[in-house]
Amino acid sequence: MMVVNVVLRHASRAIASESFHFRCFSRTSTRSLSLSGTQFAVTKSKAKMADKLTSEERSTILNALLQKGWKVQDDRDAIYKEYLFKDFNEAFGFMTRVAIKADKMNHHPEWFNVYNKVNITLSTHDSNGLTKRDINLANFMEDVAGNTQ
Repeated sequence: MMVVNVVLRHASRAIASESFHFRCFSRTSTRSLSLSGTQFAVTKSKAKMADKLTSEERSTILNALLQKGWKVQDDRDAIYKEYLFKDFNEAFGFMTRVAIKADKMNHHPEWFNVYNKVNITLSTHDSNGLTKRDINLANFMEDVAGNTQ
């Protein structure tokens, strides 16, 4: 909010007669702000949430991951896997590659690491369950782990 206010002050001082349009993005929403002279309006629109996996997708694309050692958690709509690496360096390298991909996807895993062990849980929080984003990230992890294990 403070950043938008600073931008507005500078923009309104610079050219008060021009029209400006600012967008602020967050994980769950997009806010648009239009400024024309001294009048402005703020609108808020929800970003499209990823759809939960359908029954058919669960029996096909999710099933392929279950055969690779992923498990559906009992207490929530999420998948879990524990990866074991040769040493800490391999585990950390794996996590680094996954972190870069996850950041590009704006989809971040819940994970825990001790020495050569990485425990990962995937679920799309905005959708409150498993989505194709989880499947895509899990498949990427399988590819990366396959190259290091």
